[in-house]
Amino acid sequence: MSYTANVVRERGRYGPYGGRYVPETLMAPLEELERVYAEARADRGFQAELDSLLHNFAGRPTPLQFASRLTEHLGGARIYLKREDLLHTGAHKINNCLGQGLLAVRMGKKRVIAETGAGQHGVATATVAARLGLTCTVYMGTEDMERQRLNVNRMRLLGAEVIGVDAGSKTLKDAINEAMRDWVTNVRTSHYLLGSVLGAHPYPMIVRDFQKIIGEEAREQIQRAEKRLPDHLFACVGGGSNAIGLFHAFLGDSSVKMVGVEAGGRGKSLGEHAARLAAAEGFVGARPGVLQGTYTFVLQSANGQIATTHSVSAGLDYAAVGPEHAWLAEQGRAEYTAVMDDEAIAAAKMLARTEGIIPALESAHAVAELARRAPKMKKDEIVILNVSGRGDKDMETLSRYV
Repeated sequence: MSYTANVVRERGRYGPYGGRYVPETLMAPLEELERVYAEARADRGFQAELDSLLHNFAGRPTPLQFASRLTEHLGGARIYLKREDLLHTGAHKINNCLGQGLLAVRMGKKRVIAETGAGQHGVATATVAARLGLTCTVYMGTEDMERQRLNVNRMRLLGAEVIGVDAGSKTLKDAINEAMRDWVTNVRTSHYLLGSVLGAHPYPMIVRDFQKIIGEEAREQIQRAEKRLPDHLFACVGGGSNAIGLFHAFLGDSSVKMVGVEAGGRGKSLGEHAARLAAAEGFVGARPGVLQGTYTFVLQSANGQIATTHSVSAGLDYAAVGPEHAWLAEQGRAEYTAVMDDEAIAAAKMLARTEGIIPALESAHAVAELARRAPKMKKDEIVILNVSGRGDKDMETLSRYV
């Protein structure tokens, strides 16, 4: 099925999803951001500065590694790994943070605000703020702070103020709430550096555009290596930035199948998982609604209360999903499934022992789904899996299981 996204028309709609649902006080800064981004996108000087930082500071391009031992171990398709884990700060998040950091400088904002779950976006934001001479405040749920203590220490060493959020589920949703409250209060001096393809327009578009370099590189690299496009793409989906970053360059290629992997947590009941688009597999609670500025699929109770979520991976532990992913799922252009906590742990161990790569627990969810499917694929089929981050931050969690 072909895919078309009416992204800019009607204030950033992806079919019925997306839009801009915010208090009146945020309309002006969102319109300013949209205008400044349009100017920057057409500015060769801005693009050259971003390209230089991506290459010389972040470490792009990242390799597309043929996973020979994993391919042999699973016994099916030829598997390639897009190594976003090799970027400075350890994940794909730096791509977007560099872009938005330059936008903040362009707007004359001296301070950036961020939310973080796994801490990788917070670390990348703090890193970029230090590099560009900005002050930085990061909001993080206290439960996430406990399981991601290494990243909390990294952010503080980089000069960021890390504020724990003890409300609600004490995870990413609550961190976003507090970050948005800060932004409402300080819109003239601060830029909200949102970390995923979430929130009100233009954020889903901007974050996607800064992450699409993943797929653009992978497309060129696989054609160089195999002289053709891949048959399958795999990526984990929390908010969905690494997945849309990989998928975007292939959206027009109907022969390329795309699989987004959500957090199945510890069960299919509401509150036990973070699977928004995998309802066909029996995960309950997701339906369209508005959360934190955008209309998308949201885990919620029968009376519309936002549900608590669970995942062993802090970066996938969120009640909503990016609106473009909701549209991709509705159109049938991408398939969305979910992996349980114990499967993700086992997959992290498998990748570590076959390829010498310890993935982030987020990425391990995609590895687990690949492990289910690859043995059933033909040996001449080609898979690209996005290793969105490395597992240093998850060693305390992994050590309890392995």
